[in-house]
Amino acid sequence: MTVRVLIADDQELVRAGLRVLLDTQPGIEVIAEAADGAEAIALARRLRPDVCLLDIRMPGTDGLEATRALAGPDVAEPIPVVVITTFDLDEYVYAALRAGARGFLLKDAGPTMLAEAVHAAARGDALIAPNVTVRLLEAFAGTGSAGSPSSTTRPGSQPARPFEPPTAREREVLAAVARGLGNTEIASELHISLSTVKTHVASLMTKLGARNRVELAIWALGEKHRRRD
Repeated sequence: MTVRVLIADDQELVRAGLRVLLDTQPGIEVIAEAADGAEAIALARRLRPDVCLLDIRMPGTDGLEATRALAGPDVAEPIPVVVITTFDLDEYVYAALRAGARGFLLKDAGPTMLAEAVHAAARGDALIAPNVTVRLLEAFAGTGSAGSPSSTTRPGSQPARPFEPPTAREREVLAAVARGLGNTEIASELHISLSTVKTHVASLMTKLGARNRVELAIWALGEKHRRRD
C-alpha cells in the first residue's frame, strides 16, 4: 500500500526538497504541504494522511504543538507523526516523543532513513535518528526507565527475559537496531536480505515483548548493563 504523507515546514525550499526525496521512494506519496503547524493540523484532519512529517520550529503553532494535536495521548483518532528538525537537542527529542511522535529525524538523515521512518510510523512502529538513539537510550538506562517518554510507547516495566532466547543472528540484528540502524543498513552490514532483517526484527519483538524498535534497543542496552553487572 502507498503511504500518504503530509509535509509541514515554514521554508518552501525545504518542503520542496522533502517532497522530491519522498516522491522518489517506492510506496510513498506526498499529498499535501503546510507552511505552519496550524495549517498542518487543519489539512491533516481534513485529508487524514497516513503520516505527517512535521518540522519543529515553525511560526505560530510549532511542530510540537501540532504533534500533540494530531497524535497526542488524548487524541481519539491519532495520525502518526514523524518530527524532523535541524537541531539535535535532547529537549526536542524528549518533547517530540512525549507529544506522541513516532519518529525523530534530523534533516540531513538522507532519503533512505527518511523513507524508513515514514514506513515505520505508518505501521505503528517508531524510528529515531541513529545519532540521537544511543544518547536517548543511555538517558533511560541512567534513570531506570523502561520505555520512551511518549505515553504511546511506554511499556511500564522492563520486558521480561525471553522464554526462548534470541538466536546468534537475531542478537546481531538486535545490536544493530540498538545502534539506530535501519533495516536497509542492517541488511547491508550483515550481508542478508531486507526480508530476512524484517523477519528477525519481528521475531525479536515477539520474544522480547517489545512493541517497536525503540523498545528493542532499550532491551538490548539493559541486557548490556546486566552483563556488566
